[in-house]
Amino acid sequence: MKKGKRIVRLFKGIILLIAILMLTGAILHSTYYKGKLEQIIPYGRLVDVNDGQMHVCSMGKGEVTIVLLPGLGIPLPSADFAPLMRKLSEKYTVVCIEYFGTGFSSMTSKPRTCENYVEEIRMALNQAGYKPPYVLMAHSISGVYSEYYSARYPDEISAVISLDGTSTAFYNEMPAIFKSILRIAQFQQAIGVTSMVTPLAVNRNDLISRGYSEKEINDIIVFSGFTINTNLVEQIENSSGFIKQTMNLGFPESVPYFKVISRQTYETTNKQLVKAGLSPQEYQLKHLERIGGHARYEILDGSHFIYLNNVERIAAITDDLLTIDTQRE
Repeated sequence: MKKGKRIVRLFKGIILLIAILMLTGAILHSTYYKGKLEQIIPYGRLVDVNDGQMHVCSMGKGEVTIVLLPGLGIPLPSADFAPLMRKLSEKYTVVCIEYFGTGFSSMTSKPRTCENYVEEIRMALNQAGYKPPYVLMAHSISGVYSEYYSARYPDEISAVISLDGTSTAFYNEMPAIFKSILRIAQFQQAIGVTSMVTPLAVNRNDLISRGYSEKEINDIIVFSGFTINTNLVEQIENSSGFIKQTMNLGFPESVPYFKVISRQTYETTNKQLVKAGLSPQEYQLKHLERIGGHARYEILDGSHFIYLNNVERIAAITDDLLTIDTQRE
């Protein structure tokens, strides 16, 4: 019986310790880490869009305007795209749009649909003083928005460059387990786990070698602890719906299209593709087929975040695509 009581006391002690750690983490998240977040000044400007404000960051003063659109869950796109922006800004005007609930942008009550994302992009660019036509350079899920934008407003788009963009030729409902994972991630964020763990997972030397500044790295780390919010959760949960809203819209032949595909994506299968009877190669090729015969592509070594280690090549692809387009005109 004494042994049993000791086990119970030990168990209670462990629970109490966990509760204290969680409470401490939650307090740090809402005070110390929140304070660090609020000290960071926006890189660009905040413009009024519907019921909130969107952050628009730009570099360069070229005649052609390239609009960078981020993928899902990027904490601070204006810093994440910085090395690529610096390279492209040598010849072009480069503008990074941060969606509602992302980076320095505020939240919105507007539903997360393809139509709303596209209209918000258009409004933010217009409010910031940028006029079409634009070259859309879209990463991941933003590739879907770029196709929707091109289908609805082809005269406003001079080209689309997809950075390992999501295929709109393949639709599948999001697995229910993803929603559970999101809830767990939200809880971890709320008790400060994300803010405390992220600095340990970041390879600073590697990022510096890729062209990031110390400030950009520090800012990304701070924002990483506040990434998951209601807008982002809705965006993730509706991501399959975005594909469904876009896949039946014909992509205009008048808009040049180039897809940069990461080798990791091109060679790695997953359960959803296996279930659909598709190889990762077929997943990509069917997407290009949906875009049309004018679609071009190149496979580059790297992860899904293909712009991290291929800045020079992406810039060269951009130059070639826009030069060819100009010659045709």
